[in-house]
Amino acid sequence: MKHGLFVVLTLAFLLSGCAHQPAVDTTKNWSAQRLYGQAMDEMQATNYGKAIKLLEDIEARYPYGRYAQQAQLEVAYAYYKDGEPTSAVEACERFIKLHPKHPDADYAYYLKGLSNFVADQTVFSRISSQDVSERDPKPLIASFDSFRELTTKYPNSRYTPDALERMKYLSNLLAEHEVHIALYYYDRKAWVAAIDRSQDALTHFPQSPTNELSLAIMTRAYNAVGAPDLAADSLRVLKLNFPNSAYLNPKTVLVLHGATVPKKSWWKIWVT
Repeated sequence: MKHGLFVVLTLAFLLSGCAHQPAVDTTKNWSAQRLYGQAMDEMQATNYGKAIKLLEDIEARYPYGRYAQQAQLEVAYAYYKDGEPTSAVEACERFIKLHPKHPDADYAYYLKGLSNFVADQTVFSRISSQDVSERDPKPLIASFDSFRELTTKYPNSRYTPDALERMKYLSNLLAEHEVHIALYYYDRKAWVAAIDRSQDALTHFPQSPTNELSLAIMTRAYNAVGAPDLAADSLRVLKLNFPNSAYLNPKTVLVLHGATVPKKSWWKIWVT
């Protein structure tokens, strides 16, 4: 029995020692080229977490090589694909700061715009299923600004046509957000707040499909606060721009129709 107990205790000791052995880094002596190649293989296999680790190792071990620059951009894409848009945005911003003249800087702006859009999934849900107080337009604004930088700095970029389409869609969403708030105030008889929000929507998004509703809200809200002259002016503009509007009938219920969703998935990278 003593011999058996000795064997058991010895095995337990050895196993305990093994458990505390540090994991062996099999990539320790790999070249930057080999690390990058393996990272691309992991990306292809959708093993984005492993790819991120390898790409970050390249920059840590070979910070001045050509693979380090490419790794900084690839890691942003890997974070995006791995469902980490905030990290993707940070990686894009870092790449742009370090390499403002890089041939792929336009792609960094493009990817930053995409990542900003999905940074807060609550914004992506439709208005009809979400209370106005829960909506945060900041990711939409950040996305719009990123695409605007791209189209301004790189008008001939292959990503610019797509970015312009996305900006148009984002503009409609932001206008929709403003008018939804205006309608929220209108329904609660907060007439002045409803007027202010409607005016903001008209000023900042003059081409939005929501302008018809903005003018209708202003017309009725001005009447409600006893400002017939202003109400008449809003009604005149409504008639001029939307002669067939159902809102010309004062009994028509004010309803917000959501922005048109593109045929292709908005968050999908169309150009790679």
